[in-house]
Amino acid sequence: MSDNHSSLEAFESLIDQFCSDMRTERNASVHTIRNYALDLHDYYRWAQRASVEPLTPTHRQLRRYLGELDQARYARSTINRRLSSLRSFFRWAMIAGLAKSNPADVLMSLKEDKTLPHRISESDMKRILSVYSPFNEAGELRDRSASDIRNQAILELLYASGTRISEVSSLRLVSVDYENSLIRVFGKGSKERIVPVHALAMESMRLYQTKARPKLLEGRPASEFFFVSTRGKQMSTDSLRKMFNATLKKAGINAAYTPHDMRHTFASDVLEGGADLRSVQEMLGHSSLSTTQIYTHLSAERLKAIHRQSHPRG
Repeated sequence: MSDNHSSLEAFESLIDQFCSDMRTERNASVHTIRNYALDLHDYYRWAQRASVEPLTPTHRQLRRYLGELDQARYARSTINRRLSSLRSFFRWAMIAGLAKSNPADVLMSLKEDKTLPHRISESDMKRILSVYSPFNEAGELRDRSASDIRNQAILELLYASGTRISEVSSLRLVSVDYENSLIRVFGKGSKERIVPVHALAMESMRLYQTKARPKLLEGRPASEFFFVSTRGKQMSTDSLRKMFNATLKKAGINAAYTPHDMRHTFASDVLEGGADLRSVQEMLGHSSLSTTQIYTHLSAERLKAIHRQSHPRG
């Protein structure tokens, strides 16, 4: 076995230990853990090429690594995420007695260009929510399958609550409160929050639970998860994305919307409807108000667009 192969196996073992500790001690999400592992493997490959000892780099060597990513035209958000992964890894390595210092701590994150969230237009939202609705364009009742009823409930919930698809995927039966029109979800870092849901969405969810869900689970083991697939399993985030993309095609929408854009649109619409920023922060589960404030910029952009279109000298 070559020295390089031995070194790789040793470092991969450290990455596994680090990710395991992040999962158990910090309740990091599966998505975050996956990114940690990918970032650290990329860093290790660079260290091998640059003849840098991966556990004892200097801050100048790490700066060179990040500089090469910048020269390769990586997005600044990606470079900052790599730096964040390195900070967390070396912090863990110090606690574990594997490193004497954290060379990533002295490095500054790159300033990122602020981009406004992608908002779904009102007309497109109506088309999205009409694909699996009970009535067709002529106002006649549709013959809907159990999957159609489920998909309608998912779409209504996404727009009614601003929940992430990971939160919709992990929603439990016991977490839906029809009497008070509330759901209990677990967001990033397993933080629990209570989210209000309007009557139309709750009605759609109740119909799914009483009529469609039993059919999807027929002959299959019971499930604690609210939304289940045609195989009776928990609806995964990948399944939710595929369903959403299929919905866009059926609606004849070419725009590159994502399920997360439903969340952006919810936030923008409730702010424009008069909700205060703190309340929207609570509903979205943002740890920082500054994250929520970007939606005030989005509303301002929309107002400016309306002004340009309607003012005679616009």
